[in-house]
Amino acid sequence: MNHPLLYQIALTLIPGIGDISGKKFVAYCGSAEAVFQEKRKALEKINGMREVTLDALSNPKEILKRAEQEVVFLERNAIQPLFYQDKDYPRRLLQCDDAPLMLYYKGNVPLNANRMVAIVGTRNVSEYGKECCSKLVNDLVDDGVMVVSGLAYGVDTVAHRTAVKVGIPTVGVLGNGMQQIYPAANKKLATEMLANGGLLTECMSGTQPDRENFPRRNRIIAGMTDAVIVIESALKGGSLITADLANSYSRDVFAYPGRVNDLYSQGCNYLIRTNRAHLMESVSQLRYVMRWDRPAPEEGHQISLFREFSKEETMIMDCFEGKKIVSLDDLIVKTDLPTTKLASLLLNLEFDGILLALPGKRYQRC
Repeated sequence: MNHPLLYQIALTLIPGIGDISGKKFVAYCGSAEAVFQEKRKALEKINGMREVTLDALSNPKEILKRAEQEVVFLERNAIQPLFYQDKDYPRRLLQCDDAPLMLYYKGNVPLNANRMVAIVGTRNVSEYGKECCSKLVNDLVDDGVMVVSGLAYGVDTVAHRTAVKVGIPTVGVLGNGMQQIYPAANKKLATEMLANGGLLTECMSGTQPDRENFPRRNRIIAGMTDAVIVIESALKGGSLITADLANSYSRDVFAYPGRVNDLYSQGCNYLIRTNRAHLMESVSQLRYVMRWDRPAPEEGHQISLFREFSKEETMIMDCFEGKKIVSLDDLIVKTDLPTTKLASLLLNLEFDGILLALPGKRYQRC
């Protein structure tokens, strides 16, 4: 067996190569296969190349053998491999530096829907949490949304099950290999999801649902969506990790408030209190913040070509030099303008058809 997929999978098995460095090595050599074919002296010139990595690339026989076994597993189980350079790889996730080199997907809907939201929360969901989650998903039926979650007990299960019931595409991101469904109680639900959605993981077959896999799983959930909605969470746990990751990726975060004395409302209340999440009471808040309640711009919309820019507006537009899309965080850093002033300037540029506000606190030059 000798084709690109073999080397793409093998690259993820090389010790000392992570998601960030792996992309750097591919860029330097030209492809995953070329990384294995490159001479040791040339590889030594790559900044950050470790001795253990060089040794593994010098004698990759066992690694390629394991990769070949994985290729066979994928073919037998109709699982789609997605290397980060593939066109079907989640494009939102590619915006994140630590996006996985390789993903494995079993499903029948694209992972690049126009609108994608993650719904996460505690495994110990209350009746209040179940009601909030079920109503949210039901209210999203006409919004053309894909629902992403982690297939765990609690909020995840309610989100997936409701999406299946009302016909919304839904994808579960696993913290283990595709050889099993975890938790086992959700095996039937996972099968139902394949009819209008799917299962996604970065883990190779045989990977067990160990504790350390789930924080890494959460970065995929946060990175591949436009917004993360938290429904009930303690002050510590996977949901708050996902929310923190979403904020670091410039994704919008929403949280349902709860009673101050409820253990599994403390996390949501904390996110809202510290301005890490928008207050979520109904789907209308989501539509407003994500601008789904506004009509799409008319095709052929003319911008003010001869508009004169103020000094501050020029600073903003300079940030778009060589770029089509810029995040709000980058604009704040590069312009060094007060946040309230920057927000006002961006709104004026948007009204004049010069910039378009995108989900995830990003702006696109028209």
